[in-house]
Amino acid sequence: MANPTTPFGLIPRKKLDSGVYNAGIMVFATPSGNATAIGVGDLVTLAGTSQIINGVVYNDVVQGATGNVFAGVVVGFLPDTRDSLPYRAASTVRLALVNVDPQAEYEIRQVAGGTPLNANDVGLNANVVVGSVNTSYGWSGMALDNTTEATTNTLDLKITGMSSRPDNEVGTSVSSGSDSSTFFVRINRHLFSNQVAGV
Repeated sequence: MANPTTPFGLIPRKKLDSGVYNAGIMVFATPSGNATAIGVGDLVTLAGTSQIINGVVYNDVVQGATGNVFAGVVVGFLPDTRDSLPYRAASTVRLALVNVDPQAEYEIRQVAGGTPLNANDVGLNANVVVGSVNTSYGWSGMALDNTTEATTNTLDLKITGMSSRPDNEVGTSVSSGSDSSTFFVRINRHLFSNQVAGV
């Protein structure tokens, strides 16, 4: 059965030591002057600004882009009202819950098309492709770029494994890949960690 092709960003699964990931959650704000929507599963980077909300100082984050140094991954937003959107709409202030743990491991879908990544690519680094937020569900549109895998230490993500689930077709052999299959990664260009070359 073919894999779905819809991207969903980065979904936290565990830490590299198999511990739970949710100990590394921090709250950040989003600046009203930023016109890019942010979804759950988006990589974010520090905006270099901060603001006071209800007497509390929050550092601002914006959606990350290829080549940024990332603060972490958005795992949710605090609601303003019962009708709050599940994502951060453009040019609005929201409080974002961000997993900032540099040892957190995530699952991400590779982009559709190109040459699919395979098991032999585990250990390499690769960039992320930034996509638009799914405004129906609030999901990120980010995906793993399967045209950039290399040992280069300045790439965005480190591939740490393949997702072995019945609904993830990984390919017919270790040296073949399947379109839009998913992989485990950690953030290589992390604000709180040194970037490392792939192997």
